[in-house]
Amino acid sequence: MIGDWLAAAPAILVAAAVVFLPGLVSGAGLRLRGLTLWALSPVLSVAAIAGLALVYGIARVPWSAASILIGIAVLGGAAWLVGWALGPRRPSVTAARRSLILLAAGLVIGVGLTAVRFVIYVNDPAAISMTNDAVFHLNAVRHILETGSASSLQISSVVGSRGFYPAAWHALASAVVIFTGVEIPVAANAVSLIIAAGVWTLGVTWLALRSTGRSSIVVPLAAALSASLVVFPMLMFQWGVLYSFALSLALVPAVAGLVVGSAQWMREDSPVSGRVRSAVLLGILVLAGVGAIALSQPASLLTWGILAVSWFTWWAIPKAAGSRGRTRALLAGALAVVWVVFVSMWVTLNRSTSGSHWPPFRSKVEAALDVLLNGMVLLPVLPGVSILMIVGVVVAVLRRDLRWLATSWLVLAGLYAAAASVGNPLVRRFLLGAWYADPYRIAAACAVVIIPLAAIGLASIVDWAARSVSRKRGAEAASSGAAWGLAAVAALGIASLIAAPVIQMRAVTEGTTDTESRYVTEDYLSPDERALLERLDEHVGADERVIGNPSTGMGFGYMLSGRDVYPRTWAHPRTPEWEVIQSDLRRAASEPEVCEALEVYGSPAFVLDFGLGEQSPGRYELEGMTRFAGQPGFELVDRQGEASLWRITACTP
Repeated sequence: MIGDWLAAAPAILVAAAVVFLPGLVSGAGLRLRGLTLWALSPVLSVAAIAGLALVYGIARVPWSAASILIGIAVLGGAAWLVGWALGPRRPSVTAARRSLILLAAGLVIGVGLTAVRFVIYVNDPAAISMTNDAVFHLNAVRHILETGSASSLQISSVVGSRGFYPAAWHALASAVVIFTGVEIPVAANAVSLIIAAGVWTLGVTWLALRSTGRSSIVVPLAAALSASLVVFPMLMFQWGVLYSFALSLALVPAVAGLVVGSAQWMREDSPVSGRVRSAVLLGILVLAGVGAIALSQPASLLTWGILAVSWFTWWAIPKAAGSRGRTRALLAGALAVVWVVFVSMWVTLNRSTSGSHWPPFRSKVEAALDVLLNGMVLLPVLPGVSILMIVGVVVAVLRRDLRWLATSWLVLAGLYAAAASVGNPLVRRFLLGAWYADPYRIAAACAVVIIPLAAIGLASIVDWAARSVSRKRGAEAASSGAAWGLAAVAALGIASLIAAPVIQMRAVTEGTTDTESRYVTEDYLSPDERALLERLDEHVGADERVIGNPSTGMGFGYMLSGRDVYPRTWAHPRTPEWEVIQSDLRRAASEPEVCEALEVYGSPAFVLDFGLGEQSPGRYELEGMTRFAGQPGFELVDRQGEASLWRITACTP
C-alpha cells in the first residue's frame, strides 16, 4: 500500500498545485500574506478554475492544459493589477516566533493525522469508491476529457440531462488527469486527499484565528483538532461518495472567516482610503468565496450563511444600540437586508432540489445526545471532543464576541436533530430540503463550528492548568499550555489511529454497519468485473453502445474504458421501454418488442452480464439482464471470472 501511494506522489503533488497554486498567485497579487494567503488560496483556486470552466463552456473554448494555464495566468495577472491599483496595505503585526512554531506544529498534527486516516481507508490510490454517486462523478470526469467542457452548465449531459450541476470538483479532478495522464480514480483520490488534509485544515484554522485573534492559543489547537472528528472530512468520502459536498464544506470555514473577521480587517487601515481599500478587497474575496462554494455544492452556502448571519447579527445589534440617528438606521437597514437575503437563499435552495429523501431514525432525546456526545449518524461517540466542545460553548456564551459561534452551533445542531428525529414532511421538505434531509450531510456541516468550539474549550482548560501548576503568567503560560495541549492531541490522535485505523460507517436507515472500507469491498464491482471493463475498448467500437444493469457497477465502464456504456449513473431509466429491456432482454430473440425497446436507446450492440444485481437503496435486481449463456440472439465476446460481455445478435437484420 505504501509503495502504491509513493508511486502516486507526483499526481498528489499536481493535485496540490491545482488546488493551491492559482490561489497563491492571485492571493499574493492581492497582498495576502501568511496563514490568510494559504487558507484563502483554495477558495481563489476553485473560483478561478470553476469560473474558467463556465466561461470556456459558453465561449466553446476546449478544456485543456493550455487553456487552463492561460486562463490562470490571465486571472493571476488581473489580481496583481488589482492589488497594485488598491495600493499597499499596512503591514500586519508579525506573530511571535513561539506562536508560529505552535501553529506549524498544530498544522503538522492536523494535516498528518487526516492524511494517514484517509490513506488507510482508501488503501490504494487507484481504488474506486464502491458507492452509487461515484459512478456519476467519475463518469463526469471522463465526459469532461472527451467533450472538452468542464462547465457547470454542461456537465449533466454525461447522463443526457441539461441544466446547472456544480462541477468545481470535476474540473479540479479533470485538470489533474490532463496535467499528469493518470487514471481518473487516482486523480479523484489525490484531489480528495488534498481537500481533506489541506483545504479543510487550513480553512478551519484560519476561521479560529479570525474568531479569537492572532495571538490566541486557540489557533494551533484548532489546527490539531481538525483531524479529531469522524463526521468530517472522512465521512463525506465514505458516504455517497460526496466529492462535491466535501469540497464545498471544506471551503466554508475560510469564506466564513472573511465575514467573521471583517470588522478587524477594516480597522487594520485606519485612514478612510485604507478602509475603502480593505472594503474593496474584502468584497472581491467574499464574491470569489461565495462563487467557489456555489460552483462546488450550493447547499453549503446555507452553512456559510448561518455563520455569517449569526456573526453579523451579534455584531450589528450592539452597534445599533450604541449609536444614534443615521448610523442606527443604516445598521438596522443592513441587518434587515442581510436577513431577507439569507431567508430568500434558504427558500431558493430548498426549492432547487428534489426534496426530502431520508426518513428520521432517532428519537428527539437520542438526537440531542448524538449532538452533545458527537455520535451523530450512529457513529462512535467522542467523549473527549464533546467535553471540549461543551466547555467551548459555555465560554462562547459568556463572551459577547463569540456568542455568534454558540448560536451557529445551536442552529446546525438543531438542523441535525430535525433530520434525525422529526418526521413532519413540511419540516423535512422546507427546512432540510437543500440537504435532501440527509443527516450525513448535516452532521458533516456541524464540524465547521465544532472544531473552533472544541479548540476554545481546550485553550481554556490548558491555560487554566498552566497558570495553576506553574509560576508562569500571561503569554508564557498560554504558550506552555498550548504546547501541552498539542502534545495531548497528537498522542490521542495517534492512539486512536492505532486502536481504530478505519471507523466504519453506519447505515442509519438499514441498521447495518460497513464491514470494510467502501474502497476495498468487492460487493459492487469485483476485480474481475473491473478488469473486463478496462478492456472494453478492445472489443467495442467507439460508436457502439454497451448496456447493462446499473446496480452491478457496470456504469463505471465509461470512466474506465471511454466506451459508451449505458446507463452512466447508478439508476436505471424510468420508461416503459426500459421496463421491457430490464425484464425481457434475455428473451430478445423470441420477443420482438425487446428490439423495439432497444431502438429507443440507440440499438446497443453489447450487454454486460455482472449478475442479477441487488436490492438496496438505489440498486435493483433486473432479471432480464443476466444469464445469457445458451440464449439465442447473444454471442459471448469476453469473460473474466463470472463477469461477461455479450454481443446482441437477436436484433441484427
